[in-house]
Amino acid sequence: MTTPPSTGNGQAPDWLPDEATLSRMAGEFFAAIPGTPSGAAPDGLPGNLPGNGLPSNGDRPAPDVPPPAPTAGVSPHGSLPSGTAPASYATTAAGLTYTPELPVLPELPAGLDPSELAAVAAAVSAGKATGLPSGVATGVPGGVPAGAPAANSTAAPDTGAFYFLSGKQTELPSAPALPGFGHLGLPKLPAIAPVSDSGPFYFLDVERPAVPQLPLDPHPAFDVNAVRRDFPILSELVNGRPLIWLDNAATTQKPQAVLDRLVRFYSHENSNIHRAAHELAARATDAYEQARDTVARFIGAGSAEEIVFVRGTTEAINLVAKAWGPANIGAGDEIVISHLEHHANIVPWQMLVEQTGAVLKVIPVDDDGQVLLGEYTKLLSSRTKLVAVTQVSNALGTVVPVEQIIELGHRAGATVLIDAAQSVPHMPIDVSALGADFLVFSGHKIFGPTGIGVLYGRKEVLADMPPWEGGGNMIADVTLERSVFQPPPGRFEAGTGNIADAVGLGAALDYVQRIGLPNIAAYEHSLVEHATECLREIPGLRLVGTAAEKASVVSFVLDGYEPVEVGTALNEDGIAVRSGHHCAQPILRRFGLEATVRPSFAFYNTHDEVDSLVTAVRRLSARKGNR
Repeated sequence: MTTPPSTGNGQAPDWLPDEATLSRMAGEFFAAIPGTPSGAAPDGLPGNLPGNGLPSNGDRPAPDVPPPAPTAGVSPHGSLPSGTAPASYATTAAGLTYTPELPVLPELPAGLDPSELAAVAAAVSAGKATGLPSGVATGVPGGVPAGAPAANSTAAPDTGAFYFLSGKQTELPSAPALPGFGHLGLPKLPAIAPVSDSGPFYFLDVERPAVPQLPLDPHPAFDVNAVRRDFPILSELVNGRPLIWLDNAATTQKPQAVLDRLVRFYSHENSNIHRAAHELAARATDAYEQARDTVARFIGAGSAEEIVFVRGTTEAINLVAKAWGPANIGAGDEIVISHLEHHANIVPWQMLVEQTGAVLKVIPVDDDGQVLLGEYTKLLSSRTKLVAVTQVSNALGTVVPVEQIIELGHRAGATVLIDAAQSVPHMPIDVSALGADFLVFSGHKIFGPTGIGVLYGRKEVLADMPPWEGGGNMIADVTLERSVFQPPPGRFEAGTGNIADAVGLGAALDYVQRIGLPNIAAYEHSLVEHATECLREIPGLRLVGTAAEKASVVSFVLDGYEPVEVGTALNEDGIAVRSGHHCAQPILRRFGLEATVRPSFAFYNTHDEVDSLVTAVRRLSARKGNR
């Protein structure tokens, strides 16, 4: 700052105002601040200043309260003790009184040398003359140090001069710059800080926003609304209506945890596995084998070596039929299945029968769709080599008593395979406790990716099975004359496997375990009961499959409509169900049908969605005049 020359007579230069003039200029300065009455002293700023989020004096009269008395040891023009503030700057909001401290400007002594005036200006800018806490700003006479915020900077200080109700720093508005005083860089005044009485998104100075709340579920033991937030696709609209996904027996939707895991794999781990020494191969191999460990724990296997990754349930059954079958089944031997089976648990055995000359036998079901255990025992004989049954019917939802099926089969000396594609998402499974020799399921039925599935096989059973495909990864050594195969499970995983989706399956099982299959089973049972009770009251509707023990599925037909017409009409309301034979034609024909409408449930469905289904079907029934 350049200092004008002195007069040389020891007196103040003519350009320097006297004390009265400086006092008047200060009054004019504060009078120019909007909302401040003319002549108001800094100590007792009445009303509100711009930017503090409160109405001005023109909107609300300032409280007529005298300024606080000076505190011992503190100048009336210095800083106020912590927690003290001028009473004229107070407001009440949400029942809380907010009284921040205000900085006070120093009095300017008469006869100040220009260089001293510059020092005062710098000190005011730095907060020294006002006694502000350290850290607001620092300064030296003649200017602001490099790196410090400018007087009108929007940058918030790193440590606060004021303590707000929210405990967070709030940007302080700058005082306006006036001619002759803009270089002072006056300290900023505090604004009202955000205050939350029930969350971080509600503020005192704005209208409280309406936060959409999903209705409380009438079954509070299971927080379905919390679960639904994990599934992005459930926010989709279909024909302008919220998606109601009731086609879970066909495939389930995927939680964000699975989607994120797939992205992470392809972003950070993508590599082929096992046979490389580089970092990504190690990451991919670890992720793949950790997923195998997760599957083993999830179904209670004795070892990860009993878990074979395949494309899905269908491939798993075919693997057993083609690898285990020819080595263990011959002409005249018997294979027992049930009338409830999916085509995937029928066709491979028919192919094996044709290949070997074996015999295929079928456990009948009653009119409710439950297997007849008495008839099953009659089918078993010393020639029975394999029993292959589903645990839950995909077409009817019938829960099959597989514990008894396995025990009776083993008594007859048979190997037993359980198709768990429809059961593993809905109930806990412990293969060690069950004693099953094989158990199969698909990842996409249990909130995982498509194209990945599991074959569980008891260790000694897998060890006796030859490979069913040849190629890379399943070999230990190859010469032009012979090949040596890996032990299980590698023996059955020829070529590059579906690495990413195996990892995604592991994430899906982790997600399900966090919720708990007992919780899932109990909640879904309430959905099935609710749907069954309501649908059976609709005129012209016939339920198909009414076993006492059911999971996930309700199947029906409606007078006057083909099942596909019902499915199409429900789609107009955004309701997705399956209409057709469900790859289970033999069981539908047992009931004289070629197709049904099949809503099927998962733990992210709600009772309100069941009500929407019932309302839509009831409306269709009324159109046909059903009584």
